[in-house]
Amino acid sequence: MDLHTAGHRRGVVAAPHHAAVEAGRAALAEGGNALEAMVAMAATIAVVYPHMTQLGGDGFWLVREPSGRVRALMAAGRAGANARRELYRDYEMIPPRGALAALTVPGAVAGWMLALEAASAYGGRLRLGDLLAPAIAHAREGTIVTRSQARFTAEKLAELKDVPGFAPTFLLDVKPPDAGATLRQAALATTLEHLAHAGLDDFYRGDVGREIAADLERCRATLAEPLSVALDAGRAFNSPPPTQGLASLIILALFERLRVPQGEGFDHIHALVETTKRAFGVRDRVIADPDDLPHPVDRYLDAKFLDAEARTIDRHKAARWPVPAGEGGTVWMGAADASGLVVSYVQSLYWEFGSGVVLPQTGVLMQNRGASFSLESGALNALEPGRLPLHTLNPALAVLADGRILGYGAMGGDGQPQTQAAIFTRHVRYRMPLERAIDAPRWLLGRTWGSTQGNLRMEARFDGALVDRLMSVGHDVEMLAEPYSDVMGHAGAVVLHPDGTCEGAHDPRADGGAAGV
Repeated sequence: MDLHTAGHRRGVVAAPHHAAVEAGRAALAEGGNALEAMVAMAATIAVVYPHMTQLGGDGFWLVREPSGRVRALMAAGRAGANARRELYRDYEMIPPRGALAALTVPGAVAGWMLALEAASAYGGRLRLGDLLAPAIAHAREGTIVTRSQARFTAEKLAELKDVPGFAPTFLLDVKPPDAGATLRQAALATTLEHLAHAGLDDFYRGDVGREIAADLERCRATLAEPLSVALDAGRAFNSPPPTQGLASLIILALFERLRVPQGEGFDHIHALVETTKRAFGVRDRVIADPDDLPHPVDRYLDAKFLDAEARTIDRHKAARWPVPAGEGGTVWMGAADASGLVVSYVQSLYWEFGSGVVLPQTGVLMQNRGASFSLESGALNALEPGRLPLHTLNPALAVLADGRILGYGAMGGDGQPQTQAAIFTRHVRYRMPLERAIDAPRWLLGRTWGSTQGNLRMEARFDGALVDRLMSVGHDVEMLAEPYSDVMGHAGAVVLHPDGTCEGAHDPRADGGAAGV
C-alpha cells in the first residue's frame, strides 16, 4: 500500500488501514463520491481496527462542498438517561472501563446516515449494501490482527480481560492475539448485514437499537457551522464544541503571529509547543456541551485576543506546564473527489478499545467517551443525563489562498492539535512535500493512549543539538526509543488541487496509506 499518491482525476482517499483505503478507493471507482467513499471506509475501519474505532463510538466530519461552503457534521452521543452522579457515588471519578464507562450513546452511525443524505445531493448513487459489503466480508471472514492491535491488546489486558464481552471477541484461546493472527467477528457481521438491508436508522430506532439501549432512539447527527480563522495562507477550519477544534485553530493563529522564518529548527518546535500550552489552557477553561458553554468561543479566535496571547509567549524560555487530561483511541481518514467534495473525518472509541464492553447480540464495542465527564457538581463538564462530553476529536480542513483544499488530521488525544499544527506548518508554511510533512519526526506534549505522562516526548530521529537546546530553555524532554512511534498517533491528508487533481498521503506509523482513481 502506497503512503503517498497524486495526480488522480476522479478522487483520492487516505486511511490508517489498507482495507479501509481499498474500500474507499473501490467506492470511488464505482462512481461514488467522497462522502460515499468515507462511509465505506468508516464501516470497514470499524471492523479491521477495533482498538481504535467501532460502531459504538462517535464521529465528526468537516465537509467542503463543491459550492465552497464548509460544514461540520456532528455525530456525538449524549449521556444516557440514567447516567447520573448518584450512580457513581462510590467512585472519585468515572471508571474508564466496564459497564459504568459505557454511558454515552454511540453517534458514529448517525453521522454515516447524515453523510449519505448529503452524498445523494451531490450525485451519490451507490447502494448502502455495496458500501457496507467490505466491512461485512472482513467481519465474517476474519481480519488480520495488526501490530498495533496486538500490542494494545496485550498492554491493556489486565484492565479489559474481565469486561463483559471483551475476551470472547478480541482474545484467541483466552490470550491476546499475535500480529498476523486472524480474528473473526460474527455478531458484528450479522449486525452490519442487517443494517445493509434495514437501513442505518435501524441502529437507533429498530431491532439493533432495541438490543442496545432505549437512549439510542433519540440520537441524531446534526449539521453545524465550523470554527475558522484567517491565516496568511488561507482560512483554516475545525469542528466546534464539544470538540477541541478551537485549540487546534488557536495554535495555528498564535504560531503565525510569531513569524518563525524557517521550519524544523528550535524556533519552529519551541513556538509550536508554547502555542499548544496557551491553546490547551483555553480549551480546558471553556470547551463543553454547546448548550452549556460559559460564553461563545469565537472570542478566542478574535485578532485582539490572539495578538495579546501571542505577546505572552517567551521565544527563549518554556512556560510552566500543567498536565491536561487527553487520551486517545481514534482514526482520521480523508477523501476528495473531482466534483469539489473534500472530507476530513475522525471516528473514535476514546481510549483504545473504549469501555471494552462488547454487546453479545450485536457485536458492538461501546466507547468510554463519558469517562471524560466530571463527577464534581458545578464543573464545566459535570455529568448530567443528556449532556455531550468533551471530545478530543477534531477534523481539520483548510481552504488555501493558492486554490488548494487540504483535509487533514490525526488521532491521539492531546496529540491531535499538535500533529495537525506540525503537518500544516511543515507543508503549507514551509512548503515541505505532503508525504515528508507526515513522515517527519514528531513530538507530543501531554497525554495520550491512557498514559499518565505529561512531558514533551520526541521521536528518536530529532537532532541531538535541537533536543539539548529545548531542554536548556526548560522543556521536560523525554526521548523515545522508536524513530516512528505509535505514541505520536497516525496522521494523514488529502488535497484537491486547483487543476482538479487529487493527492493523498498517510502515516508510516500506521497500517494504511492512500489510493486514488
